[in-house]
Amino acid sequence: MSTKSRIVRTLAVLAGASMALTACGGGGTADSSSGAKDGGTVTYWSMWKVGEAQQKVLASAIADFEKETGNKVDVQWQGRTNTKKIIPALNTNNVPDIIDGSNANLDIALGSTGQALPMTDAYNTEIDGKKLSELIPAKFAAVSNIKGKDGQPWMVPYSLTSDGIWFNAEKSPDLVTNPPASWDDFISLLDKEKAAGQTPIAADGDIAGYNAYWFVSSLIHSEGPGSFNKIATDKTGASWDSPAVLDAAKKVQQLVDGKYLIDGYNASKWPAQQQAWATGGADLLFNGSWIPTETGTYAAPGFKYASFAFPSVASQPSMARADFTGFAIPKNAKNPAIAQKLAAFLMNKKNQDDMGTVAKVLPVRADAAISPELTAVKKNIDDAKEIYLGNDGVSAPGYLEKNFNPTDDLLFLGKIDAGEFVSKMKAETIAYWKAQG
Repeated sequence: MSTKSRIVRTLAVLAGASMALTACGGGGTADSSSGAKDGGTVTYWSMWKVGEAQQKVLASAIADFEKETGNKVDVQWQGRTNTKKIIPALNTNNVPDIIDGSNANLDIALGSTGQALPMTDAYNTEIDGKKLSELIPAKFAAVSNIKGKDGQPWMVPYSLTSDGIWFNAEKSPDLVTNPPASWDDFISLLDKEKAAGQTPIAADGDIAGYNAYWFVSSLIHSEGPGSFNKIATDKTGASWDSPAVLDAAKKVQQLVDGKYLIDGYNASKWPAQQQAWATGGADLLFNGSWIPTETGTYAAPGFKYASFAFPSVASQPSMARADFTGFAIPKNAKNPAIAQKLAAFLMNKKNQDDMGTVAKVLPVRADAAISPELTAVKKNIDDAKEIYLGNDGVSAPGYLEKNFNPTDDLLFLGKIDAGEFVSKMKAETIAYWKAQG
């Protein structure tokens, strides 16, 4: 999956009427009384391409589904354009029965436009002795974008991405047991590394979404989930005047002024600086949970991936970012009952374990196995009292791409200071919402 496409956006959700489903235990499939009759065929458009780790896991699971249920799956491994392709297809007969994608992309294609069926049937299906709804952590379901206003889910998430500040545990074993607990502790760590002649932080400055991690995380970890969304959606721009907003911007400026960032980050081309980090050119990298897989082919011999959570800023409850990839069913699917059955089946323990250990991504089920590299990230999610979406759920069309990201880049690249950033973003936000009418 391209790194740029991982820059997380958010979803809005739809409400829908639920259908009845009779479910059975065992291998995680519903019995024939559900309407998903044996011998039926379901069409699945997948975001994965042949040969990718997730594709291999899903292909194996689909083979198990076909063998166990007698249903057939016509799967098309379309890649990341699948959610774009479905939008013009919605008014034709060429609509899949089930599709997967990131929460943001599925929302754009189906969720916020009222084109998705509720997935209540799948959630009511018994998997490994429990309803699927019991196997998805409640704090995930509590994220407003997973369920509609009436509580009906329109998506079944099967994996997620998060973030962390990555390091080589072989080189810095003390950070495994004693990570910085506060922003001041974090700066002290950076100062210690500089004093020892080491480069503290690597960053590819041409990836706007990565640059934005620092300001958005600082604000959320200070003011809580929803704080960035609040300032982005305040049409008056007044929320940008909050002292907490300026303080978050000053933390980004502190990284720049303190020269904690790797030389050349402000003129780099991805993935030059993350490659430099993986080969020992810098100690820390604030990035997504995909980093061990993405950098594994060129990491220094003996590199031991580990991470710690973004440090607490203002005594907020523990929190973690989680962005979901999952299944949705178009409203005009021809075989929705089989599609619901397939979505539920693919959430059984074996398949979720394979997502964690073979595909090496974060599975949704809390009881699923994971690869060792992701232990700290998973623990942070498990321990978190609150979950927030990438970019705090900001989904106003074009706001991030055209307004926030370019201005935040100026701050992170050292071209404007914190005060100028806040002033400029206030004006940008007012202008954006005025243009919306």
